Amino acid sequence: MAEGNWTRVSEFILMSFSSLPAEIQSLLFLTFLIVYLVTLLGNSLIILVTLADPMLHSPMYFFLRNLSLLEIGFNLVIVPKMLGTLIAQDTTISFLGCATQMYFFFFFGVSECFLLAITAYDRYVAICNPLHYPVIMNPKTCTKLSVASWFPGIPMATVQTTWLFSFPFCGTKVNHFFCDSPPVLKLVCADTALFEIYAIVGTILVVMIPCLLILCSYTCIIAAILKIPSAKGKHKAFSTCSSHLLVVSLFYVSLSLIYFRPKSNNSPESKKVLSLSYTVMTPILNPIIYSLRNNEVKNALGRTFYKALGLRDCIP
Repeated sequence: MAEGNWTRVSEFILMSFSSLPAEIQSLLFLTFLIVYLVTLLGNSLIILVTLADPMLHSPMYFFLRNLSLLEIGFNLVIVPKMLGTLIAQDTTISFLGCATQMYFFFFFGVSECFLLAITAYDRYVAICNPLHYPVIMNPKTCTKLSVASWFPGIPMATVQTTWLFSFPFCGTKVNHFFCDSPPVLKLVCADTALFEIYAIVGTILVVMIPCLLILCSYTCIIAAILKIPSAKGKHKAFSTCSSHLLVVSLFYVSLSLIYFRPKSNNSPESKKVLSLSYTVMTPILNPIIYSLRNNEVKNALGRTFYKALGLRDCIP
């Protein structure tokens, strides 16, 4: 598009689900509001319980607490604005607001990729080297690993967001329910070839490096489990990492469906629906998975509940 056709943009319009009838949008609002509140409640409970219960003061639950923090942040960045576009038709978002939303979307997304890789390493040490586990995964090491998982999101989010929003824009209608990079990039009226190469390479690196680390960890874990002679021992070993494996699978499957599908199969409407899987559904599933599949968390929830009610003598 010619250079003279663009003007300075002060705000964007999120198209969200505006193509749907008002009745459907109201139903979506109610559904997403319930999911949002349950997500915040579930992840907040995980954080509180893992802090309050001494039985959960272990590396595994330290990283689970970090994961819940990421999920809460991820939801706060995206869902409130989406709810506003559905119920109040407040579809405008300022230039700075759009950039901020995109920055924290990248930050939390990249951090989660690396945190899932670190939790896989934690499970590897617990199963493959159990005698040295308390020494290897000591509190100081866990803190360093946690910081290491949060750090990569900063340069990735800073470079990609700053670069993208330095381009001139020829349009303001973002065909999505939040400021994701591809729909915003479509509004740029400048040569974006170099940026697109960077974005593709960066996405592959932040997705594939943690994914390879997870695959290596679970290859070693499976090999160690197969060497256990008793079926009961195998089941016990596998149960310690099954919840994490399920969370990892949900995260990477939904991410792959969005960013690694052929463009010919990637219509804006289908992308919106698929984006809901990791922006809305995955954050609510994580606390449910860890609560329902983990007896330690369920027991800790019960103990915390009885303590909160002052029924210490009734604690099982």
